[in-house]
Amino acid sequence: MERTAPFQLSLTPDVALFPRSTGVRGISLNIWGENQQYGLAIGIVNGSVGDSAGFSWGIVNYDESYHGVQWGIVNVSREEFVGWQRAVVNFDQGTFVGFQDAFVNVTEDARGFQLGLVNYSQRLKGLQIGIINLAMNNPWFTEFPNKLATGFPIVNWSF
Repeated sequence: MERTAPFQLSLTPDVALFPRSTGVRGISLNIWGENQQYGLAIGIVNGSVGDSAGFSWGIVNYDESYHGVQWGIVNVSREEFVGWQRAVVNFDQGTFVGFQDAFVNVTEDARGFQLGLVNYSQRLKGLQIGIINLAMNNPWFTEFPNKLATGFPIVNWSF
């Protein structure tokens, strides 16, 4: 991002004070915003493009690559998230590093701690605590049914 602004007001990504190509280094207030973020984003839908960082607080938070904190009803990360996600549902398609707490946590590649009713990770290096915990790469699970299943109630881990 060549151009930056200290704040953003956004109704939609195309109806905003600054265009989506402008990076925001400060505060974004959004009905639906979509900019590269370095700061605080508060809104109904907070979209972060490129490499972004800060604190997003909204109903839906989504990003390409984000370092920081996301609190919402739904958090979605496409490539990488590093930090803390709190929501009803956290969904990370790429790498997640840090702490997730939600009713449902779903990750492709998790490194850290998942706390939820349902926790799922295709590849886990860390700890899951919840009612249903699935770590598909856990080496103990490769010999099912002679050994353990791919999921555990209460706690699961893979290091």
